[in-house]
Amino acid sequence: MRAVLLLFRFLSTMVAITISIGLCNGNLGVPCKESERQALLIFQKDLEDPSNRLSSWVGEGDCCNWTGVVCDDLTGHVCELHLSYGDFHVTSTWLGGKINPSLLSLKYLNYLDLSYNNFLGTQIPSFFGSLKSLRYLNLSEARFQGIIPPQLGNLSNLQYLGLRGYNLKVENLQWVSGLSHLKKLDISLANLSKASDWLQVPNMLPSLVELHMACCQLDHIPPLPLINFTSLAILDLSENTFDSLMPRWVFSLRNLVSLSLEGCGFQGSFSSHPQNISSLKELDLSLHNLCELMDLDLSGNNFSGNVSEIFDSLSVCGPDKLKSLSLGSNNFSGHLAENVGNFKNLSHLELSANSISGPIPVSLGNLSVLTELLIDDNQFNGTLLESIGQLQMLTLLDMSSNSLEGVVSEVHFTNLAKLKDFVASGNSLALNTSRDWLPPFQLNSLWLDYWHLGPEFPMWLQTQKQLTVLSLPNTGISDTIPAWFPNISSQLVFLDLSHNQLHGEIQNIVASFQSIIDLSSNQLNGSLPFVSSSVYMLDLSNSSFSGSLFHLFCDRMDEPKYLHTLYLGDNLLTGDIPNCLMNWKGLMRLNLKSNNLSGNIPSSIGYLKELRSLQLHNNQLSGELPLSMQNCTDLLVVDLGENKFVGSPLTWIGKSLSILKVLNIRSNNLQGDIPYELCYLKSLQILDLAHNNLSGTIPGCFHNFSAMATSNPLIFTSDYYLMDNVILITKGRGAEYGR
Repeated sequence: MRAVLLLFRFLSTMVAITISIGLCNGNLGVPCKESERQALLIFQKDLEDPSNRLSSWVGEGDCCNWTGVVCDDLTGHVCELHLSYGDFHVTSTWLGGKINPSLLSLKYLNYLDLSYNNFLGTQIPSFFGSLKSLRYLNLSEARFQGIIPPQLGNLSNLQYLGLRGYNLKVENLQWVSGLSHLKKLDISLANLSKASDWLQVPNMLPSLVELHMACCQLDHIPPLPLINFTSLAILDLSENTFDSLMPRWVFSLRNLVSLSLEGCGFQGSFSSHPQNISSLKELDLSLHNLCELMDLDLSGNNFSGNVSEIFDSLSVCGPDKLKSLSLGSNNFSGHLAENVGNFKNLSHLELSANSISGPIPVSLGNLSVLTELLIDDNQFNGTLLESIGQLQMLTLLDMSSNSLEGVVSEVHFTNLAKLKDFVASGNSLALNTSRDWLPPFQLNSLWLDYWHLGPEFPMWLQTQKQLTVLSLPNTGISDTIPAWFPNISSQLVFLDLSHNQLHGEIQNIVASFQSIIDLSSNQLNGSLPFVSSSVYMLDLSNSSFSGSLFHLFCDRMDEPKYLHTLYLGDNLLTGDIPNCLMNWKGLMRLNLKSNNLSGNIPSSIGYLKELRSLQLHNNQLSGELPLSMQNCTDLLVVDLGENKFVGSPLTWIGKSLSILKVLNIRSNNLQGDIPYELCYLKSLQILDLAHNNLSGTIPGCFHNFSAMATSNPLIFTSDYYLMDNVILITKGRGAEYGR
């Protein structure tokens, strides 16, 4: 979603601002110069071109007809090289290799674009500073690295300079001061932490229209006694860590069309009434001076104040110009006033993650060009007004995690034919539609967690042919899964129907490649279903499935398996764990707890070298632990409690499973001494060997389990869907921790 918003900002601002580079026209028949043709061939020779993009660059012929080459239509001199490749994720189409200085022979070159290529490990050539005719130089996202050569400051005719890239850095920006004609500077992602003059130098460029310094590791804004870059129309300082009061000079840039300060840690309180400001911390951050503003992004800061003040301030110049407003992840409060409906050219409105309360204004329905509305994670209350259904251009609506209540009917969606993503989880809403309702939209994603949808399975879902995400947990559905459901589930990458009262049997689970399927906490029964080999995570826990595991693990052995996480705990499964785990080498989490499984742990478990969590708690498993488990060196959680395992505590656990955090072998039939090798487990936070037949002394090195003494929680992964529950028994009482 972030990429979509960035694209929107780029397109909207470039419509408003055109940087005139004044480049040469296309070739009308005058052939290129022989010396320049030879220079291009030498340049090509040092390039890596795996997809043969420059196949037209051959020894004979007019180089003005070569891919990416533009010549002057009167003289035949090469004046432009367009060698960017926008789809930088397709690695086979990158250009790479070395940049040959033969380009210096192109004396009339005024446009050079090498962006979105792969010059990994290569520094930006300092000789670029000798291409004196350049007016446009774009090296963004080309994977250059190292210090940006200050020789670029010799390009006194330059109007556009793109240096966006993670591996670039500067000691200072003094060299930029020589670029007096510069209109756009994009140095986002480069490391500017040592450049104490990062603001003063651009401030001295009178022609500067766009300044992009997003994510540059900046942490301090130096004072600007005098504002010189008053021509600025686009300013992007997002994703830096200033953590300071908002600089007031920003609000004197009266030509700003786009202002992006997302994630900067700025503080301050917005007000449309500067005379009411009572302290320095409540700076007047009034926006009434920025009358050209079309795009304002202040999300991800610590701004506070009444949200209505923002709209009041933006209304001073008239609300017609603003097209995009992002205020998410701040501390704004108060009610959203009806004057929001006056901003009739708004296409993007984000108020997420604040403390805005009260009803949703009826006037929102007046925003006839609104395409994206995000008001999630606030305190909006009352009912969902039918005026929402007037937003006929809306593609994204996120109103999740509020306090909305009441009934939502077909009327709310009457004109939402373009809606693609509807995110409304975490409200007390009920959907009331007829059985034969035909929605006007075709959704990509639908999130209605905690709505009341049941008891019948929503029949209208079968009309949604483009659905890839469907989340309906805790929605009161008490029904069987309908026969038509596989027609839509086959395209889903995420499906959550957990915590309902679904019942009956499931024959097959069909889903898209690397999909996540959660059907847990229902009343499903019968044998385990056949599962598509492309599923990435499957949760069928806490239901009433019965029978064996054999066909799930052992059928279709010749197909590649992509399963990463499998939860089958708290069912009625019986029989052995089949010895065909060798086909599931990508499995990282296996939870079979609280079933009636018997027999040994199969030796093929040793093939699961990526296994992080093994939970077999509360079964009837027996025998000794297989030595092949020594191969599972990535294990973090081993829970084998309440089974019938025998033998002595194995010394190899301490030697091989060195990063183990949880080891539970409680309530088994282990015998012998506790091995001192367990003390090798420096990360161990839970060790439970109670209720066995162990004897001897407790190893003295147990006092070295320092991880048990920390207050840090058990964290096994940052991915919620891959976390595991752990049962911890203290003083005879069990408690479950985790997801």
